[in-house]
Amino acid sequence: MKLNSRLFSMSLLVGLSTGFAVSLYVLLSRAISLALYLGNPEETIPKLPFWYVAFVTTSSILIVNLIILGNEKAKEYGIREIAKALDENRLTFTLGDLALKIVASALSIGSGFAVGNEGPSAAIGAMIAYRFHNYFRLPRELLKVAIGVGASSGIAAVFVSPITGILFAVENVAYRLIRDFVGFMIIGSFSAFLVALSLLTPLIFKFSTGKIVRLDYLGLLFLFIPVLTLSIYLYLILRDKVLFYLNGIALEKLSPFHRAILVSLIGGLTVAFLLKISPFAGFSGHGVVESLINGRFHIPLLSIALLVLLRIVANAVSLYANAVGGLFITLMSIGALVGYGFGEWANSLGIEAEPFYFAAIGASVFVGVVMKIPFTAVVLSLETTYDYNVVISVGIAVSLVGFMTNSVFELQKGILKRREKPETA
Repeated sequence: MKLNSRLFSMSLLVGLSTGFAVSLYVLLSRAISLALYLGNPEETIPKLPFWYVAFVTTSSILIVNLIILGNEKAKEYGIREIAKALDENRLTFTLGDLALKIVASALSIGSGFAVGNEGPSAAIGAMIAYRFHNYFRLPRELLKVAIGVGASSGIAAVFVSPITGILFAVENVAYRLIRDFVGFMIIGSFSAFLVALSLLTPLIFKFSTGKIVRLDYLGLLFLFIPVLTLSIYLYLILRDKVLFYLNGIALEKLSPFHRAILVSLIGGLTVAFLLKISPFAGFSGHGVVESLINGRFHIPLLSIALLVLLRIVANAVSLYANAVGGLFITLMSIGALVGYGFGEWANSLGIEAEPFYFAAIGASVFVGVVMKIPFTAVVLSLETTYDYNVVISVGIAVSLVGFMTNSVFELQKGILKRREKPETA
């Protein structure tokens, strides 16, 4: 069999297999959530006693920490591992490592910790690709191609968005492969997407107007950009402050086992408290994004502001507690809340604005700027909404907000360097 034929066959089989595997992983996370909270958490958590919610979160994250204690690689979030594997032209984790990562991640997300599932999904795709690379006896130098195909297939499946999956993989882990081998990534991503589409539900914007552009929305966008920029500053500063405070708790004198217990208690009890305030404070945030961009319910401005703060704190505590997962969907949920709040605020001033439009814009821009994946953000908005009012706005906003945030942080770095520079006589 010619090399290109083997590459094509490998890509197709990797995509189909990854689509099934990632779908099962996502469905497992949801099943765990339904089982632990005796039904839909959004409906049951407000009715459950605090001790029960605290027991679920604390015991779940304790199990996760014990898994990590036994195997440190279960803590990695997938994307960094794939990038490292591409650089070193070898897979840096085993099938056993991946199995533990999937269990830890499904338990983290299912019990309510505010992390996403894109990292483990990329790792699932990479492992499957590694196996097929060996099965087809492809040359060693094509292992990078196989891992890139697997990573993009995993992302395409978990987002149920094929082109978003390709660009996310390119911007994060496979940027060196785009010129020569993107065709195989396309085959893998689209086949994984078709499988996932039959098992999972994609994010779909139900109010799309297609190519009809409303100029008044573009005008409002320039009022929204400063709000988005300040919100991103708030997220970064508050997250780092919470992590700094939690990491400042003296744990050095404890054994690894006792440290895992204390971290689990702090993380579990805090997340339980946040979930009792609002179930929307935790979990991956997929439901929050879907509800806001489709205008399923009305949220008062004060409640939106509270939810933004709760989700930022929940994300920081989840990272501190070693919850296994990613940031993509979590960041989208925060951005969607900010955008929805902006729309409601504009309406309160007598300015006509549909909150769910700005929720869709905020979701894409937030993740694009914080994770520094602007192309992925634009394509995500296109695949989610198919609405030029959203896509054009995301393109403009992700560029301007990204420029402003980078400029401010570069300025802060320059000021710190000048302060640290010793004075010369």
